[in-house]
Amino acid sequence: MLNPIAVAIPFFLVTILGEMGWSALKGLWARPRPVYRLPDALGDLGCGLSSQVTGLVLNNVVMAAAYDAVSRLVPLSLGDGLATWLFAFVALDFCYYWWHRASHRVNVMWAAHVVHHQSEDYNLAVALRQAIFTPLTSIPFYMPLALIGVPTTVFALCLALNTLYQFWIHTRLVGRLGPLEWVFNTPSHHRVHHGINPQYIDRNHAGVFIAWDRLFGTFEPEKGEPVYGIVEGFDSFDVLAANLRPYAKLARLSLACRGIDRVRSWFAPPEWRPAYLGGPVVVPEPEPRLRFDPRVPPAVQRYAFAAFFVQAAVLFAVLIGVPVAYAWLGAAFILGGQVTQAGLLHGRGWARGAEVGRWILSLGVLSWLSFS
Repeated sequence: MLNPIAVAIPFFLVTILGEMGWSALKGLWARPRPVYRLPDALGDLGCGLSSQVTGLVLNNVVMAAAYDAVSRLVPLSLGDGLATWLFAFVALDFCYYWWHRASHRVNVMWAAHVVHHQSEDYNLAVALRQAIFTPLTSIPFYMPLALIGVPTTVFALCLALNTLYQFWIHTRLVGRLGPLEWVFNTPSHHRVHHGINPQYIDRNHAGVFIAWDRLFGTFEPEKGEPVYGIVEGFDSFDVLAANLRPYAKLARLSLACRGIDRVRSWFAPPEWRPAYLGGPVVVPEPEPRLRFDPRVPPAVQRYAFAAFFVQAAVLFAVLIGVPVAYAWLGAAFILGGQVTQAGLLHGRGWARGAEVGRWILSLGVLSWLSFS
């Protein structure tokens, strides 16, 4: 089956460029809160590239194997008729809602999902800012679909369609959409979800159908432009820092706790703290200013922007199917590029030499594979 995400990559890039161009034309790149800041967008896109590369194993192997194994436990199959597809699409979104809600209320799950919320911007590039470990946290929530007989192929395609739908709702350029907002998730609803204003925290968890939030008491309408990001802030363009720092923070909290609280800390809500560590964290009203906005030299930004398109092309080739050796080389090229280019954006002294070395090594291995 052709990977729908791979097919969508050119569409993602064109629409992101279109949003960049439109916001620039309208003067929406101006501070204090521009629609786009290129270094931040590159960090978002780097997370997307990395999650797709690791997803070749975590999604395509681990999740698929788990789903197939559970499917074999029951002889029931709903088949692949139109009714099954419609049911599966709605039922999967219901499962997504509960996974997403739990991801905001259970620390060990939040540590994976928080990557998607780290940006202080809100644009189509943020839609691609996905975490490496979220496939692992979502597996238990989708297994009921296997138990009731939704075929693996139907599940996989509906999951991809659910993900693709959520791309367009990550924008500040689309306002309210009238009656559609009673049933469907929209940019207005999802802007609320990304807000760190106290009234917006842990609201609007829907994927496609906002009806779940209305039904289960987590809906909040947009009453003003949210302040985006995470409560504690995040100060890096590095994919590794984005995915690993939250677990390091959680581990430090666990070590600071006593007794059974060390275990509880992993499954408590993010604001939870025992009384001897000060009690629950109170979410303050945020200041509408950017907390992480370093000035990156324009030449570095231009290079990293061009390098992203090369890596996106490599990812496209890997996802549509290339020989295994080339796929491993492509994965290493992309993941290595995220490390070195984050170093460039942060002005690290080692990054330029490492980036040159990455290109030389990658081209050397590619030549060897091509002629061997």
